[in-house]
Formats: sequence, C-alpha cells, structure tokens
Amino acid sequence: MTLEELMQAPAPASAWVLDQDCQETGLNPDDIRAEMLRRIGEMRQSIRRGLESDAKSITGMVGWNAKGLWDAPDTLQSPLLKRVQAYAMAVNEENARMGRIVAAPTAGSAGTIPGALIGVADHLGRPDDQLVGPMILAAGIGKAISKRMFISGAAGGCQAEIGSSAAMAAAAIVELMGGTPRAAVHAASMALMNTIGLVCDPVGGYVEVPCVSRNAFYAVHAVSAAQLALAQLESFIPPDEVIGAMASVGRMMPAALRETAEGGLAQTPTGLAVTARMEGKQDGDLPGGMVELPMA
Repeated sequence: MTLEELMQAPAPASAWVLDQDCQETGLNPDDIRAEMLRRIGEMRQSIRRGLESDAKSITGMVGWNAKGLWDAPDTLQSPLLKRVQAYAMAVNEENARMGRIVAAPTAGSAGTIPGALIGVADHLGRPDDQLVGPMILAAGIGKAISKRMFISGAAGGCQAEIGSSAAMAAAAIVELMGGTPRAAVHAASMALMNTIGLVCDPVGGYVEVPCVSRNAFYAVHAVSAAQLALAQLESFIPPDEVIGAMASVGRMMPAALRETAEGGLAQTPTGLAVTARMEGKQDGDLPGGMVELPMA
C-alpha cells in the first residue's frame, strides 16, 4: 500500500485500509475493530495513570511532568493544547516508569497518538467507538511508511519514530473530523516532512530526556498538520516522495545521532555528567532530583 493509493481510496479511508489488511492477513474485520477498541482502552489507562502520578522514573529524570502540567493553571487559556501535551507526556512517563503502554508505533513515540487523537476526542466529547476508524487509518499510515523507511530511532533517528507517530496521528485526527482520504494523507505528509532530520539523542540512553517532552511537542505538531489539511492545504512534495526523503536522510545520518547517546543533548556537559553519575563514575548529588542507580 502506498500513500498515493490511500489518497485515492473512497471515504472513509479507514474502511479501505481495513479491507486491504483483511485481504492480506485473512483476519476478521470485527476482530480487528475489537482489538483497536481494546488498545484505545489501554492508551486511556496509561494516560490516567500518568496524569495521577508524580512518581519518578528509575533514573529520576522524569515522572512529574504530565501531572504537573495537568494540575497547573491554564495560563494561555488553551485547553486543547494543554490536554494534548499532558496526555502525551503521561503515556511516555508511564513508559519511563516501566508501566503498561501501547507502542504506537514505538515505545519512544507512544505518547503522540494518544496525546493528539484522544486529546482532540476528549476536547470535543467524542466517544471511544468513534476512534476505532481513525486508529485503523493510523495503522495504515504507519504500515505505508514502514514499507519505505525505518520506524526505529536506532536505524533512522527520531524522525523515524516521532515523525511516523505524528504522521499517523495527524491522519487519524482528519478522519475523526470527517476529512477526506486525500486530506488525511496530506496531513500525514505535512507532519512527516517537518520532522525530517530530527536526531535521536536520549540522555544516558534512556527513553526519558528529551523523549517525554518531545512527544508533547509532536502531538501538538500532529494536531497542527491535521488543522492545515482540514483547511485543504496540501503538501507541496507528494506524500510518497516525503517518505523517500526521510528514508534517505536516515541513511545519511551519523550513527552518533541514532539512539546511541553519542551526540546531541546526550553529549552536552549536563548530559555527560548525568550519564556518568548514573553509571556510578562520579560522586555528588544528582541534578533534578535524580536517584542513584544500583551498581551492577
């Protein structure tokens, strides 16, 4: 399946994706819908736990961000923005605490789709059964991307993970709002093209900093892409060419910028100090309320 084919599909786009998947796998469409609804429930549970807890992750670098934002006054008077960001961080902080999450499409990018799609749905008062089709479409977008490029920070940088999740979320929101398959694909393309070149630079090699806040930012990014597409704006570069461009950039990206913690934020003085302290190589208090990890 290509994005060009999906763009030409009859509405709703998710029905075409579902039919294609059933033909390939032999699965029953009702079973797929039921599984998607179950996964939406799992996403909701991770959001709930994340918003209620300020327990630190094992490293102590994150754990309080989602609850802190959720409990804080809405100074900008932007409830959708606040909800989307808090939901996304809640999921990724649950991941950092080794809680149960839905990798969508990866653990490192797990907050983007629930943050954006469920955040928009809750803002508008939409029930979960209306999210099943958009989730199926999101899966179809992810599948189309994975056939052309990596969905792995280690293989293609964070553009491969957060870019893919933002594209999936953007398309899903367009379908939720009644947009056409063409609009959904262009939303995905605009989300994807504006993540090209994003490196994967986790401090200490943990999926915490900058990953938790990055999911919050790119959940908003997905909502923005959906809003543009629903206003009939389109990607100047054809969607399948955008995927190809991202794959090309991923192949050119140095290994130090692909989840090795050998570049970017991980190699800043603070990043290096934090890593050394987590490895027990230095003494002293850890920054940000971090806790000492036990020595192996």
